[in-house]
Amino acid sequence: MIALTWDAPDADHPARRAARASMTAVAEGRKDDWLALFAPDALLEDPVGPSFLDPEGAGHRGRDGIAAFWDGFIGTIAGFRFHIRDSFANGPCCANVATITTMMDDGSTMDVDCVLVYVLDGEGLITSLRAHWEPDRALATVTRPAH
Repeated sequence: MIALTWDAPDADHPARRAARASMTAVAEGRKDDWLALFAPDALLEDPVGPSFLDPEGAGHRGRDGIAAFWDGFIGTIAGFRFHIRDSFANGPCCANVATITTMMDDGSTMDVDCVLVYVLDGEGLITSLRAHWEPDRALATVTRPAH
């Protein structure tokens, strides 16, 4: 199975490279490689605003906070597929229009339609990753395998 399908503009850009590296590390379960992409004081909002993943909507700050997000959410998912349908890269930013399919150990799946916005610092590290998606819409796509 292909973990990252890119059907979007792909002209070389630092933020687009960081976005691809981030998605690839997640899809391959490489936590340490993923964390190394972030600036020490980076902010991860996934999704932006209050949700079941972040009830206060404050996001996850710094590598320790982002590592805790991995442990509490990303690390619990059996597999990820990223489909990038559009990509806009300018300045220190890249915004990708995507569908992320998550697969659980029991075979159930969920599709998350989203816009992923990456912002880099002067060293090429991610200072902000904001995932704009609606949990209720994503949860409505859950499919469970027939037993």
